[in-house]
Amino acid sequence: MTYPATPHAKPGSAPIRRTYIDSREGQIHLRMAGDPNSKKRPMICFHLSPSSGIVYDTWLGEMGKDRLIVAPDTPGYGMSDFPSEQPTIATFAKAMTDVIDALNIKEADVMGYHTGSKTCVELAQQQPDRIKHLVLISTPIYTAEDLVKQNDEMGSPDTPVADGTHLLHSWAGLWRWRGPEHTPADIMHAFPDHIKGGERKHWGHAAAFSYTYPENIPAVKQPILIINTNDDLVKYTRRIAPHLTNGKIIELMDWGHGFLDYHPEETSAFVRPFLDSDAWPDAAK
Repeated sequence: MTYPATPHAKPGSAPIRRTYIDSREGQIHLRMAGDPNSKKRPMICFHLSPSSGIVYDTWLGEMGKDRLIVAPDTPGYGMSDFPSEQPTIATFAKAMTDVIDALNIKEADVMGYHTGSKTCVELAQQQPDRIKHLVLISTPIYTAEDLVKQNDEMGSPDTPVADGTHLLHSWAGLWRWRGPEHTPADIMHAFPDHIKGGERKHWGHAAAFSYTYPENIPAVKQPILIINTNDDLVKYTRRIAPHLTNGKIIELMDWGHGFLDYHPEETSAFVRPFLDSDAWPDAAK
């Protein structure tokens, strides 16, 4: 069954359906769109922390017009089961291999958003013959000082309190880093999944902060397209350039969080050619 159109669904968008698969980390919830029998490679999309595949709802409808596209909730997020212990990026990548296996996908392109970008990089190393292209939304590199600050802000438990102020703190963080077109309704659409992890919702951030691009991205041989928008990681992402051996960066400073909802067609106009022919977008530098 498909589920109702998302708030930003465009006319002609592919319908989205949901399902579960079993993985080594328990059940994983998937959003899917498109034809599994398409001649184009499937695309698997990994979300940021703490969120879920809900951030790809509109993007699924766009890219599902001509290929299978899948957005799993990584273990511990959305409607997927929690892992038994604090996961690493390698944990997430192995669980995503279970998704690919369960869907009988032989080769795939991958897209990641913040934490999900690191999952893409790790998966490309774990499955070099199956992962063909990487589209990464933000690839931050942190100094030791940056990491201390990031861990203080996002890498530790957000303990629930009786008056609910922890919820206001979470809302304020989303509102602070909202995209230029984001509305309160947009924030509310994703907010339940943002807080669903409770005292364990920081696990994804903790995994991401312990996985570094300088140590891992040079080993990726597949073509990489990095999208750097004007969000909370913009300045950190710019540090990736010296470490890219097979990649390009496109900067979109008029866009921020939510751009996949508001600009799916514009985004697909440069992502599709990259996936289908290895052609770098003219705007990529």
